[in-house]
Amino acid sequence: MPVSFAGKLVIATSSRALFNLDDAHEVFLNEGLEAYRTFQIAHEDDVLQPGDAFPLVQKLLAINDLLEGGPRVEVILLSRNSADTGLRVFNSIEHWELPITRAAFSGGRSPYRYISPFGAHLFLSTHQDDVRHALEDGYAAASILSGGGQSNKSDELRIAFDGDAVLFSDESERIYSQKGLDAFTENERMEAKHPLTGGPFKAFLQALQGLQSEFPDNACPIRTALVTARSAPAHERVIRTLRDWNIRLDESLFLGGLDKGQFLKNFGADVFFDDQEGHCQSASEHVPAGHVIHGVSNEA
Repeated sequence: MPVSFAGKLVIATSSRALFNLDDAHEVFLNEGLEAYRTFQIAHEDDVLQPGDAFPLVQKLLAINDLLEGGPRVEVILLSRNSADTGLRVFNSIEHWELPITRAAFSGGRSPYRYISPFGAHLFLSTHQDDVRHALEDGYAAASILSGGGQSNKSDELRIAFDGDAVLFSDESERIYSQKGLDAFTENERMEAKHPLTGGPFKAFLQALQGLQSEFPDNACPIRTALVTARSAPAHERVIRTLRDWNIRLDESLFLGGLDKGQFLKNFGADVFFDDQEGHCQSASEHVPAGHVIHGVSNEA
């Protein structure tokens, strides 16, 4: 009988999101593919240091140790490396004792096309084109920013989301972009009882909540937060949308345009997903951030 990931939360990550491959990437950019291949083989026993997505992946995999009946989280490596140059990555996975056993090495081409057969709920990468392609195909994906933000040191996994164009569609954000704040506010007031359409991260949040539901409320190792620039009266439609989806977020911050960075730091986010690059850059000074290259703010 074929192996099935049914009932699991499946995360796909690129090599450069998981590990710091800056030295090898510099060789590739300056000297080309063959020099990169030679470098990787020469250093394949040199352990790679954790990348920006490493703490998040490590905490996700640790959840498997808290549940009986087999693992509920699966992490897949999707890499532009070949199997030859990727051996260094697998050696590092073994060194760091990460239970990652499945991979797709696409030999220089985009690996995003393997998201679907693996059934991944989320794809993390440093390659913006791969992230764009994944989002265009309807999958949650984010470009992990390299910044000074450090993940929280507690064992609790904390994930924060922006709302419009991330959890929700960009239908309301388009009104704000095209007609301004007053038109946006009036539209949200009028549409308060009509749920928003789901955005690219809706399915990931649903799968994450399914994992949360396997723990008692007072002992869940996962905490989620909505961190949005919305404020009253635009809050009501968001609350009613999540209620319609039967999704509960642990915390909701309606900031009315305030900078999100300090709030994310105080929440202790292991990662924050936002569609606006400026918000991600600001957030990455405090916490790891993932740019969701989707929606009207990314069309230019």
